[in-house]
Amino acid sequence: MRPVQCGVCGNQVLCEKFSAAHTQIQWTEEAAAVCPIIAERVAAGELSARVRGCAPLRASIDVEVAGGLLEVADA
Repeated sequence: MRPVQCGVCGNQVLCEKFSAAHTQIQWTEEAAAVCPIIAERVAAGELSARVRGCAPLRASIDVEVAGGLLEVADA
């Protein structure tokens, strides 16, 4: 797993790409405490475990993949 930092909030997660469609993300801290987008959804009553992520983090992961810093295992 490789560290990836969100370009919006600066949160760092550990990430691994098994394929173009399969991304594993491991939060290093409580997601709702460090991600304002997830925190907003949790505050609205959603369970943090059911929030699959946020668009800015996804975009940051895509940038890492496009730049060759995060390799896709089956590529």
